[in-house]
Amino acid sequence: MPLAVKPRHVSPIDPGFVPASVWTREYLALCDRTPGAAPLAISLARPDGTASTHRTRTLPPGAGFDDLNRLHVERTVKFLLWARGGDTFRLAGTHAAHFAALLADIYRPGGERAFDAEFVRKLFDRDPTFLACAESDLPKESASHLPLGRNLDGCRIGFDLGGSDRKCAAVIDGKVVFSEEVKWDPYFQKDPSYQFEGIVHSLELAAAHLPRVDAIGGSAAGVYINNTVRAASLFRGITDPQVFETKVKPMFLEIAKRWPGTPFEVLNDGDVTALAASMSLDRNAVLGIAMGTSVAAGYVDTHGNLTNWLSELAFVPVDYRPGGPADEWSGDLGCGVQYFSQQGVGRLLPLAGIPMPAGMRLPEQLEELQKLMKAGDARARSVYEAIGIAFGYALAHFAEYYRYECLLIMGRVTSGEGGTVIIDKARQVLKDEFPALRIDLVVPDEKDKRHGQAIAAASLPKTSR
Repeated sequence: MPLAVKPRHVSPIDPGFVPASVWTREYLALCDRTPGAAPLAISLARPDGTASTHRTRTLPPGAGFDDLNRLHVERTVKFLLWARGGDTFRLAGTHAAHFAALLADIYRPGGERAFDAEFVRKLFDRDPTFLACAESDLPKESASHLPLGRNLDGCRIGFDLGGSDRKCAAVIDGKVVFSEEVKWDPYFQKDPSYQFEGIVHSLELAAAHLPRVDAIGGSAAGVYINNTVRAASLFRGITDPQVFETKVKPMFLEIAKRWPGTPFEVLNDGDVTALAASMSLDRNAVLGIAMGTSVAAGYVDTHGNLTNWLSELAFVPVDYRPGGPADEWSGDLGCGVQYFSQQGVGRLLPLAGIPMPAGMRLPEQLEELQKLMKAGDARARSVYEAIGIAFGYALAHFAEYYRYECLLIMGRVTSGEGGTVIIDKARQVLKDEFPALRIDLVVPDEKDKRHGQAIAAASLPKTSR
Protein backbone atom coordinates (compact mmCIF):
# COMPACT_ATOMS: atom_id res chain seq x y z
CA MET A 1 0.00 0.00 0.00
CA PRO A 2 1.41 3.44 -0.89
CA LEU A 3 1.54 6.31 1.57
CA ALA A 4 -0.33 9.50 0.81
CA VAL A 5 2.46 12.08 0.97
CA LYS A 6 1.37 15.63 0.19
CA PRO A 7 4.08 18.23 0.91
CA ARG A 8 2.82 21.80 1.20
CA HIS A 9 5.60 23.11 -1.01
CA VAL A 10 6.04 21.64 -4.50
CA SER A 11 8.45 22.81 -7.19
CA PRO A 12 6.76 23.24 -10.58
CA ILE A 13 9.89 21.94 -12.34
CA ASP A 14 10.42 18.97 -9.98
CA PRO A 15 6.91 18.07 -8.81
CA GLY A 16 7.62 14.39 -8.17
CA PHE A 17 9.91 15.07 -5.20
CA VAL A 18 8.81 13.00 -2.19
CA PRO A 19 10.51 14.47 0.91
CA ALA A 20 12.02 11.80 3.15
CA SER A 21 10.98 13.88 6.15
CA VAL A 22 7.29 14.00 5.19
CA TRP A 23 7.20 10.36 4.06
CA THR A 24 8.73 9.25 7.37
CA ARG A 25 6.30 11.41 9.32
CA GLU A 26 3.37 9.74 7.55
CA TYR A 27 4.87 6.28 8.00
CA LEU A 28 5.33 6.76 11.75
CA ALA A 29 1.79 8.14 12.03
CA LEU A 30 0.57 4.95 10.38
CA CYS A 31 2.59 2.95 12.92
CA ASP A 32 0.86 4.82 15.74
CA ARG A 33 -2.57 3.74 14.55
CA THR A 34 -1.71 0.18 13.45
CA PRO A 35 -1.99 -2.75 15.90
CA GLY A 36 1.18 -4.80 16.00
CA ALA A 37 3.54 -1.94 15.14
CA ALA A 38 6.65 -2.15 17.29
CA PRO A 39 9.77 -0.20 18.27
CA LEU A 40 13.02 -0.95 16.44
CA ALA A 41 16.45 0.11 17.71
CA ILE A 42 19.26 0.25 15.15
CA SER A 43 22.77 0.40 16.57
CA LEU A 44 25.85 1.05 14.43
CA ALA A 45 29.31 0.26 15.82
CA ARG A 46 32.90 0.61 14.62
CA PRO A 47 35.92 -1.59 15.26
CA ASP A 48 37.24 1.04 17.71
CA GLY A 49 34.24 0.41 19.97
CA THR A 50 32.38 3.66 19.31
CA ALA A 51 28.69 3.26 18.58
CA SER A 52 25.40 5.10 18.22
CA THR A 53 21.77 4.01 18.31
CA HIS A 54 18.82 5.29 16.33
CA ARG A 55 15.29 4.46 17.47
CA THR A 56 12.27 4.19 15.24
CA ARG A 57 9.11 2.11 14.77
CA THR A 58 7.98 -0.39 12.15
CA LEU A 59 4.72 -1.83 10.97
CA PRO A 60 4.07 -5.55 11.50
CA PRO A 61 5.66 -7.69 8.75
CA GLY A 62 3.10 -8.95 6.29
CA ALA A 63 -0.45 -7.57 6.37
CA GLY A 64 0.36 -5.62 3.20
CA PHE A 65 3.07 -3.52 4.89
CA ASP A 66 6.23 -5.24 3.62
CA ASP A 67 7.03 -2.67 0.93
CA LEU A 68 6.62 0.22 3.35
CA ASN A 69 8.73 -1.49 5.99
CA ARG A 70 11.47 -2.29 3.50
CA LEU A 71 11.67 1.29 2.29
CA HIS A 72 11.68 2.74 5.80
CA VAL A 73 14.27 0.40 7.30
CA GLU A 74 16.56 0.27 4.26
CA ARG A 75 16.57 4.06 3.82
CA THR A 76 17.13 4.60 7.56
CA VAL A 77 20.10 2.23 7.60
CA LYS A 78 21.52 3.85 4.48
CA PHE A 79 21.32 7.27 6.17
CA LEU A 80 22.98 6.00 9.34
CA LEU A 81 25.77 4.34 7.38
CA TRP A 82 26.77 7.46 5.47
CA ALA A 83 26.08 9.96 8.25
CA ARG A 84 27.76 8.12 11.13
CA GLY A 85 29.79 5.24 9.72
CA GLY A 86 30.41 1.76 11.04
CA ASP A 87 30.53 -1.89 10.07
CA THR A 88 28.32 -3.71 12.61
CA PHE A 89 24.58 -3.11 12.78
CA ARG A 90 22.65 -4.57 15.71
CA LEU A 91 18.86 -4.46 15.65
CA ALA A 92 16.66 -4.89 18.71
CA GLY A 93 12.88 -5.18 18.74
CA THR A 94 10.01 -7.55 18.14
CA HIS A 95 10.76 -7.87 14.42
CA ALA A 96 14.55 -7.40 14.59
CA ALA A 97 15.41 -10.84 13.16
CA HIS A 98 13.21 -10.21 10.12
CA PHE A 99 14.85 -6.88 9.32
CA ALA A 100 18.40 -8.11 10.02
CA ALA A 101 17.92 -10.88 7.44
CA LEU A 102 16.42 -8.41 4.96
CA LEU A 103 19.36 -6.01 5.32
CA ALA A 104 21.95 -8.78 5.07
CA ASP A 105 20.48 -9.71 1.70
CA ILE A 106 20.42 -6.10 0.49
CA TYR A 107 24.09 -5.57 1.44
CA ARG A 108 25.44 -8.94 0.24
CA PRO A 109 28.04 -9.02 -2.57
CA GLY A 110 26.16 -8.28 -5.77
CA GLY A 111 23.16 -7.03 -3.79
CA GLU A 112 21.27 -3.78 -4.10
CA ARG A 113 23.69 -1.93 -1.81
CA ALA A 114 26.94 -3.51 -3.00
CA PHE A 115 28.46 -0.04 -3.53
CA ASP A 116 27.76 0.88 0.10
CA ALA A 117 29.10 -2.46 1.34
CA GLU A 118 32.34 -1.88 -0.57
CA PHE A 119 32.58 1.55 1.05
CA VAL A 120 32.38 -0.11 4.49
CA ARG A 121 35.20 -2.46 3.52
CA LYS A 122 37.37 0.44 2.39
CA LEU A 123 36.89 2.28 5.65
CA PHE A 124 37.00 -0.49 8.22
CA ASP A 125 38.51 -3.50 6.39
CA ARG A 126 35.38 -5.46 7.28
CA ASP A 127 32.16 -6.46 5.60
CA PRO A 128 28.97 -4.90 6.99
CA THR A 129 27.11 -7.28 9.29
CA PHE A 130 23.53 -7.21 10.52
CA LEU A 131 22.64 -8.93 13.77
CA ALA A 132 19.42 -9.25 15.76
CA CYS A 133 19.90 -8.93 19.50
CA ALA A 134 18.14 -8.16 22.76
CA GLU A 135 17.79 -4.54 23.86
CA SER A 136 20.22 -5.25 26.72
CA ASP A 137 22.89 -6.34 24.21
CA LEU A 138 22.97 -3.07 22.29
CA PRO A 139 26.38 -1.39 22.66
CA LYS A 140 26.70 1.68 24.83
CA GLU A 141 26.52 4.87 22.81
CA SER A 142 29.83 6.68 22.44
CA ALA A 143 31.65 8.78 19.86
CA SER A 144 35.29 9.72 19.50
CA HIS A 145 35.74 13.43 20.08
CA LEU A 146 38.54 14.69 17.90
CA PRO A 147 40.92 17.05 19.74
CA LEU A 148 41.43 19.14 16.64
CA GLY A 149 40.97 22.78 15.75
CA ARG A 150 40.86 26.22 17.39
CA ASN A 151 44.68 26.42 17.47
CA LEU A 152 45.77 29.75 16.03
CA ASP A 153 49.28 30.22 17.36
CA GLY A 154 52.30 30.50 15.10
CA CYS A 155 52.85 30.26 11.36
CA ARG A 156 50.44 27.86 9.72
CA ILE A 157 49.29 26.63 6.33
CA GLY A 158 45.65 25.86 5.67
CA PHE A 159 44.44 24.14 2.52
CA ASP A 160 41.09 23.05 1.08
CA LEU A 161 40.76 20.58 -1.78
CA GLY A 162 37.56 20.73 -3.79
CA GLY A 163 36.48 19.08 -7.00
CA SER A 164 37.02 22.14 -9.19
CA ASP A 165 39.66 24.14 -7.32
CA ARG A 166 42.18 23.85 -4.53
CA LYS A 167 42.80 26.66 -2.06
CA CYS A 168 45.71 27.40 0.24
CA ALA A 169 46.44 30.11 2.78
CA ALA A 170 49.33 31.27 4.93
CA VAL A 171 48.18 32.18 8.45
CA ILE A 172 50.15 33.93 11.19
CA ASP A 173 48.56 33.96 14.66
CA GLY A 174 45.10 33.56 13.13
CA LYS A 175 45.52 36.23 10.45
CA VAL A 176 45.59 35.30 6.75
CA VAL A 177 48.64 36.88 5.13
CA PHE A 178 48.32 35.09 1.78
CA SER A 179 45.69 33.04 -0.02
CA GLU A 180 45.49 31.48 -3.47
CA GLU A 181 42.92 29.50 -5.45
CA VAL A 182 43.97 27.22 -8.30
CA LYS A 183 41.57 25.48 -10.67
CA TRP A 184 42.11 21.77 -11.17
CA ASP A 185 40.21 18.68 -12.34
CA PRO A 186 41.06 15.76 -10.05
CA TYR A 187 37.95 13.58 -10.36
CA PHE A 188 38.86 11.28 -13.22
CA GLN A 189 42.65 11.48 -13.28
CA LYS A 190 44.16 8.02 -13.67
CA ASP A 191 47.58 8.96 -12.29
CA PRO A 192 47.61 10.04 -8.60
CA SER A 193 50.72 12.12 -9.21
CA TYR A 194 48.31 14.77 -10.56
CA GLN A 195 46.77 15.22 -7.12
CA PHE A 196 50.07 14.79 -5.29
CA GLU A 197 51.90 17.44 -7.29
CA GLY A 198 48.93 19.82 -7.17
CA ILE A 199 48.66 19.64 -3.37
CA VAL A 200 52.40 20.09 -2.91
CA HIS A 201 52.34 23.08 -5.27
CA SER A 202 49.64 24.77 -3.19
CA LEU A 203 51.45 24.11 0.09
CA GLU A 204 54.70 25.49 -1.30
CA LEU A 205 52.89 28.63 -2.49
CA ALA A 206 51.70 29.28 1.05
CA ALA A 207 55.00 28.31 2.67
CA ALA A 208 56.81 30.92 0.58
CA HIS A 209 54.86 33.62 2.45
CA LEU A 210 55.79 32.43 5.95
CA PRO A 211 59.04 32.87 7.90
CA ARG A 212 58.65 29.25 9.00
CA VAL A 213 55.97 26.52 8.98
CA ASP A 214 54.78 25.48 12.44
CA ALA A 215 51.74 23.44 11.40
CA ILE A 216 49.78 22.35 8.33
CA GLY A 217 46.07 21.58 8.32
CA GLY A 218 43.78 20.76 5.46
CA SER A 219 40.31 19.83 4.41
CA ALA A 220 39.35 17.63 1.49
CA ALA A 221 36.29 15.86 0.16
CA GLY A 222 36.24 12.28 1.41
CA VAL A 223 36.93 10.18 4.46
CA TYR A 224 40.32 10.42 6.17
CA ILE A 225 41.41 8.40 9.18
CA ASN A 226 44.76 9.23 10.80
CA ASN A 227 45.73 11.23 7.70
CA THR A 228 45.18 8.25 5.40
CA VAL A 229 42.77 8.35 2.49
CA ARG A 230 40.02 5.77 2.96
CA ALA A 231 37.44 6.90 0.41
CA ALA A 232 37.44 10.15 -1.54
CA SER A 233 35.76 11.49 -4.65
CA LEU A 234 38.99 13.35 -5.48
CA PHE A 235 40.47 9.99 -6.47
CA ARG A 236 37.48 8.46 -8.25
CA GLY A 237 39.45 7.96 -11.46
CA ILE A 238 41.97 5.67 -9.77
CA THR A 239 40.34 2.28 -10.06
CA ASP A 240 43.38 0.04 -9.65
CA PRO A 241 43.22 -1.25 -6.03
CA GLN A 242 46.99 -1.62 -5.85
CA VAL A 243 47.59 1.97 -6.97
CA PHE A 244 45.03 3.21 -4.44
CA GLU A 245 46.66 1.20 -1.65
CA THR A 246 50.25 2.22 -2.40
CA LYS A 247 49.89 5.75 -3.82
CA VAL A 248 46.57 7.25 -2.74
CA LYS A 249 46.00 5.90 0.76
CA PRO A 250 49.33 7.19 2.16
CA MET A 251 49.45 10.35 0.01
CA PHE A 252 49.13 12.87 2.86
CA LEU A 253 51.64 10.95 4.98
CA GLU A 254 54.10 11.27 2.11
CA ILE A 255 53.33 14.96 1.62
CA ALA A 256 53.87 15.59 5.35
CA LYS A 257 57.41 14.20 5.04
CA ARG A 258 58.36 17.29 3.04
CA TRP A 259 58.00 19.26 6.26
CA PRO A 260 59.59 16.81 8.72
CA GLY A 261 58.53 17.21 12.33
CA THR A 262 55.74 19.66 11.45
CA PRO A 263 52.30 18.72 12.84
CA PHE A 264 50.06 17.83 9.91
CA GLU A 265 46.32 17.05 9.91
CA VAL A 266 43.83 16.50 7.10
CA LEU A 267 40.12 16.17 7.76
CA ASN A 268 36.89 15.88 5.83
CA ASP A 269 36.03 19.26 4.33
CA GLY A 270 32.55 19.21 5.81
CA ASP A 271 33.86 18.90 9.34
CA VAL A 272 36.18 21.83 8.73
CA THR A 273 33.21 23.82 7.40
CA ALA A 274 31.31 23.14 10.61
CA LEU A 275 34.38 23.97 12.69
CA ALA A 276 34.79 27.24 10.81
CA ALA A 277 31.19 28.11 11.61
CA SER A 278 31.54 27.21 15.26
CA MET A 279 34.68 29.32 15.56
CA SER A 280 33.23 32.30 13.70
CA LEU A 281 29.83 32.29 15.39
CA ASP A 282 31.04 31.11 18.80
CA ARG A 283 28.26 28.51 18.81
CA ASN A 284 27.98 24.75 19.24
CA ALA A 285 25.47 22.22 17.82
CA VAL A 286 26.40 23.32 14.29
CA LEU A 287 25.80 21.46 11.05
CA GLY A 288 27.76 22.85 8.12
CA ILE A 289 26.79 22.12 4.54
CA ALA A 290 28.63 23.29 1.45
CA MET A 291 26.90 22.95 -1.91
CA GLY A 292 29.70 22.75 -4.43
CA THR A 293 30.98 20.07 -6.78
CA SER A 294 29.35 17.62 -4.38
CA VAL A 295 27.79 18.00 -0.92
CA ALA A 296 30.27 18.56 1.89
CA ALA A 297 28.92 18.36 5.42
CA GLY A 298 30.26 18.29 8.94
CA TYR A 299 29.08 18.48 12.50
CA VAL A 300 30.19 20.14 15.73
CA ASP A 301 28.26 18.60 18.61
CA THR A 302 26.49 20.29 21.51
CA HIS A 303 29.78 20.39 23.47
CA GLY A 304 31.74 22.05 20.65
CA ASN A 305 33.59 18.89 19.59
CA LEU A 306 34.17 17.37 16.21
CA THR A 307 33.19 13.69 16.15
CA ASN A 308 34.29 10.68 14.13
CA TRP A 309 30.99 10.64 12.24
CA LEU A 310 31.30 10.59 8.45
CA SER A 311 28.57 13.11 7.53
CA GLU A 312 28.80 12.14 3.85
CA LEU A 313 25.44 13.69 3.08
CA ALA A 314 25.97 13.42 -0.66
CA PHE A 315 24.92 9.78 -0.32
CA VAL A 316 22.06 10.00 2.20
CA PRO A 317 18.50 9.57 0.87
CA VAL A 318 16.39 12.74 0.78
CA ASP A 319 13.81 11.84 -1.88
CA TYR A 320 11.67 8.69 -1.64
CA ARG A 321 9.97 8.88 -5.04
CA PRO A 322 10.09 5.68 -7.12
CA GLY A 323 12.43 6.13 -10.06
CA GLY A 324 14.02 9.27 -8.68
CA PRO A 325 17.28 10.71 -10.05
CA ALA A 326 20.24 8.36 -9.74
CA ASP A 327 23.64 9.25 -8.34
CA GLU A 328 26.19 8.66 -11.10
CA TRP A 329 28.69 7.10 -8.71
CA SER A 330 26.68 4.82 -6.42
CA GLY A 331 23.70 4.33 -8.72
CA ASP A 332 21.28 4.86 -5.82
CA LEU A 333 18.18 7.00 -6.19
CA GLY A 334 17.15 10.20 -4.43
CA CYS A 335 20.43 10.96 -2.64
CA GLY A 336 21.62 14.41 -1.58
CA VAL A 337 24.17 14.98 -4.34
CA GLN A 338 21.39 15.18 -6.95
CA TYR A 339 19.78 18.09 -5.11
CA PHE A 340 22.40 20.15 -3.26
CA SER A 341 25.39 20.43 -5.58
CA GLN A 342 26.45 21.41 -9.08
CA GLN A 343 25.16 18.00 -10.16
CA GLY A 344 21.76 19.00 -8.82
CA VAL A 345 21.92 22.22 -10.81
CA GLY A 346 22.80 20.27 -13.94
CA ARG A 347 19.82 17.98 -13.37
CA LEU A 348 17.36 20.84 -12.88
CA LEU A 349 18.43 23.09 -15.77
CA PRO A 350 16.67 21.11 -18.53
CA LEU A 351 13.60 20.70 -16.31
CA ALA A 352 13.43 24.49 -16.12
CA GLY A 353 13.73 24.81 -19.88
CA ILE A 354 17.30 26.13 -19.82
CA PRO A 355 19.37 24.41 -22.53
CA MET A 356 23.13 24.14 -22.14
CA PRO A 357 25.67 23.24 -24.85
CA ALA A 358 26.49 19.56 -25.02
CA GLY A 359 29.65 18.78 -23.12
CA MET A 360 29.62 21.95 -20.98
CA ARG A 361 31.12 21.17 -17.58
CA LEU A 362 29.00 21.57 -14.47
CA PRO A 363 30.95 24.56 -13.04
CA GLU A 364 30.34 26.48 -16.28
CA GLN A 365 26.65 25.50 -16.25
CA LEU A 366 26.38 26.96 -12.76
CA GLU A 367 28.05 30.16 -13.95
CA GLU A 368 25.51 30.46 -16.77
CA LEU A 369 22.66 29.91 -14.30
CA GLN A 370 24.04 32.65 -12.06
CA LYS A 371 24.18 35.05 -15.02
CA LEU A 372 20.56 34.29 -15.88
CA MET A 373 19.53 34.78 -12.27
CA LYS A 374 21.27 38.13 -12.13
CA ALA A 375 19.44 39.13 -15.31
CA GLY A 376 16.08 38.34 -13.68
CA ASP A 377 15.33 35.16 -15.66
CA ALA A 378 12.28 33.42 -14.13
CA ARG A 379 13.57 30.01 -15.26
CA ALA A 380 16.74 30.50 -13.25
CA ARG A 381 14.72 31.44 -10.18
CA SER A 382 12.71 28.23 -10.53
CA VAL A 383 15.93 26.19 -10.32
CA TYR A 384 16.96 27.87 -7.08
CA GLU A 385 13.45 27.55 -5.68
CA ALA A 386 13.47 23.81 -6.38
CA ILE A 387 16.78 23.47 -4.54
CA GLY A 388 15.46 25.51 -1.61
CA ILE A 389 12.28 23.46 -1.29
CA ALA A 390 14.21 20.18 -1.29
CA PHE A 391 16.72 21.65 1.15
CA GLY A 392 14.10 22.73 3.66
CA TYR A 393 12.57 19.28 3.74
CA ALA A 394 16.02 17.68 3.96
CA LEU A 395 16.99 19.84 6.94
CA ALA A 396 14.01 18.49 8.86
CA HIS A 397 15.07 14.94 7.98
CA PHE A 398 18.64 15.64 9.11
CA ALA A 399 17.26 16.78 12.47
CA GLU A 400 16.17 13.18 13.13
CA TYR A 401 19.84 12.15 13.12
CA TYR A 402 21.77 15.25 14.23
CA ARG A 403 21.18 17.47 17.24
CA TYR A 404 21.81 20.86 15.68
CA GLU A 405 20.52 24.35 16.26
CA CYS A 406 22.56 26.25 13.69
CA LEU A 407 23.15 25.49 10.03
CA LEU A 408 25.97 27.14 8.11
CA ILE A 409 25.34 27.21 4.35
CA MET A 410 28.27 27.59 1.98
CA GLY A 411 29.41 26.60 -1.50
CA ARG A 412 29.27 27.98 -5.02
CA VAL A 413 25.68 26.87 -5.59
CA THR A 414 24.62 29.29 -2.82
CA SER A 415 26.55 32.26 -4.20
CA GLY A 416 24.78 35.38 -5.37
CA GLU A 417 21.06 36.08 -5.57
CA GLY A 418 20.23 32.43 -6.11
CA GLY A 419 21.61 31.55 -2.69
CA THR A 420 19.17 33.98 -1.10
CA VAL A 421 16.29 32.26 -2.89
CA ILE A 422 17.48 28.84 -1.67
CA ILE A 423 17.64 29.99 1.94
CA ASP A 424 14.32 31.85 1.84
CA LYS A 425 12.54 28.80 0.43
CA ALA A 426 14.15 26.47 2.96
CA ARG A 427 13.10 28.73 5.82
CA GLN A 428 9.54 28.86 4.52
CA VAL A 429 9.36 25.06 4.30
CA LEU A 430 10.60 24.70 7.88
CA LYS A 431 8.13 27.31 9.13
CA ASP A 432 5.12 25.81 7.35
CA GLU A 433 5.83 22.09 7.72
CA PHE A 434 7.94 21.79 10.87
CA PRO A 435 7.13 24.75 13.14
CA ALA A 436 8.49 23.00 16.23
CA LEU A 437 12.01 22.91 14.77
CA ARG A 438 14.27 25.78 15.76
CA ILE A 439 17.16 25.94 13.33
CA ASP A 440 19.07 29.11 12.52
CA LEU A 441 20.16 29.21 8.87
CA VAL A 442 23.36 31.22 8.65
CA VAL A 443 25.35 32.42 5.66
CA PRO A 444 29.00 33.38 6.27
CA ASP A 445 30.01 36.95 5.66
CA GLU A 446 32.46 37.78 2.88
CA LYS A 447 35.47 37.53 5.16
CA ASP A 448 34.50 34.06 6.33
CA LYS A 449 33.71 32.99 2.78
CA ARG A 450 37.20 33.97 1.71
CA HIS A 451 39.21 32.86 4.70
CA GLY A 452 37.08 31.02 7.27
CA GLN A 453 37.70 27.54 5.87
CA ALA A 454 41.43 28.15 5.51
CA ILE A 455 41.79 29.48 9.05
CA ALA A 456 39.80 26.57 10.47
CA ALA A 457 41.87 24.07 8.48
CA ALA A 458 45.11 25.72 9.55
CA SER A 459 43.97 25.54 13.18
CA LEU A 460 43.57 21.73 13.18
CA PRO A 461 47.01 20.66 14.47
CA LYS A 462 48.45 21.53 17.84
CA THR A 463 52.05 22.67 17.88
CA SER A 464 54.76 21.93 20.42
CA ARG A 465 55.89 25.55 20.49
